[in-house]
Amino acid sequence: MWYSFLFTVGQFLLRIVNGPMNVMHKNRLPKGNYVLIAPHRSWFDMILIATVIRPKQLCFMAKKELFKNPMLGWFLRHVNVFSVDRANPGISAIKIPVKALRKTNLSLMMFPSGTRHSKKLKGGAALIAQLAGVPLVPVVYQGPLTLKEVFKRQKVSINFGDPIYISKAEKLDNKNQKLVEKQMQTAFDQLDNEVNPNYVYVDESKPHNKKTSK
Repeated sequence: MWYSFLFTVGQFLLRIVNGPMNVMHKNRLPKGNYVLIAPHRSWFDMILIATVIRPKQLCFMAKKELFKNPMLGWFLRHVNVFSVDRANPGISAIKIPVKALRKTNLSLMMFPSGTRHSKKLKGGAALIAQLAGVPLVPVVYQGPLTLKEVFKRQKVSINFGDPIYISKAEKLDNKNQKLVEKQMQTAFDQLDNEVNPNYVYVDESKPHNKKTSK
């Protein structure tokens, strides 16, 4: 109930403040559950992506430190966020999302790079998708990176890609993991190109190195 209410309100407010979003190829989303993967570009990109796939609901992973605040922790739990110890992730970081994908109607949203300030992809998303028997679905966000840019009504574009299927018979050793990571990065690049061939992500945390390649 809280998830639907909060994301409905959020979508309404964002439409008023920023205008309608350009949503591309939503028809590429498969039926059933999936792991939605994206390059992490702003602290609110996951919110915008979650609003456009409604009524489908997502679950999310977040660092455990965010749950130390009682009010924030309550809020996060009510929008399907579970905590992960990034320093010592443990088996629960895999078991919890796999169980959600298998036993509920929730899909999972993940950023393979982990943070907004990294371009290196990691293997957790592929392993979770394989164990749960669901596809990876790439998506890219192009638009405002700060709230200030949101209020300037900078155009938001969200583009969904074709599912990436990983066979349960395939051993995700280092070689095959690298191949999946290459598939993910190629998909992100293609989706960015479909929206805007000249797009370059600018990491606001690096004032002396503004140009960050896709």
